[in-house]
Amino acid sequence: MRSDFGLAAAVAATVLLAVSPPAVGADPGLAAAPAGCAEGGRDSRDRSSVHEGETGQGEIRWADGTRFNDALAHANRAWSAGSLGQVAIRPAGRGVPVELRWRDVNRTGPGWKNVYGKWTSQPGVDTIQLNRAYLDGGRRRGDVRSRRVVAAHELGHALGFCHKSAHRYATLMDADFGRLPKDGRPTAQDRRNYHLLWG
Repeated sequence: MRSDFGLAAAVAATVLLAVSPPAVGADPGLAAAPAGCAEGGRDSRDRSSVHEGETGQGEIRWADGTRFNDALAHANRAWSAGSLGQVAIRPAGRGVPVELRWRDVNRTGPGWKNVYGKWTSQPGVDTIQLNRAYLDGGRRRGDVRSRRVVAAHELGHALGFCHKSAHRYATLMDADFGRLPKDGRPTAQDRRNYHLLWG
C-alpha cells in the first residue's frame, strides 16, 4: 500500500492525503481517454470504489464511521451536484453491501505525517480515513472548510480520480492542500474529467 503522497510533500509541508494502489472491481477501460495523472497513468474505473448497482448505474454505497459528518455530507454533495449524477453516492441500507467505509484515525507516525486523509482500496470494502491528528478542532486543519476539502478530495479518489497537477489547471485532485479549491468542490476541469471517466 502506498501510504503517502510524497509528490509535493518533500518541498511543501502542506501534504494533504494519500491513496492506495488500484482496486480490483469495476470494469477498466470503459471510458474513452480518461484524464492523465500527475504521477503517470490515467483516471481509472478500475481504481475506484464504484460498482454496478441494481439499475446498471455505477454506485458507491457507503457506511458512516466518522465524526466529521458535515465533511462527509459535503463530499457527497460536491460529487453529485448538477451533471455529476452518473455515479450514485448513497448510504448503504440494512442488508445492502457496502463499497466504501468512512472512518477516523488519529495518526502522525510513519505514513501519516502531514497526511490529512487517505483513500485505501482493499478486497471487500474500501475506506476513506480522515485523520483527527490534523482535522480535530484546534488542530492544523481543524476547521469546517478544511475538513470539507479533505473529504471531497478523498471521495474523488474513491470515484477513480488520481492526483492532478494544479500547475496545469485548477483541480480538487492536487496532492498539495494549499493548492486545492477553497470551496472543496470539483473545478470545471474536474467536472470534465468526471464525464470523461463516467459519461
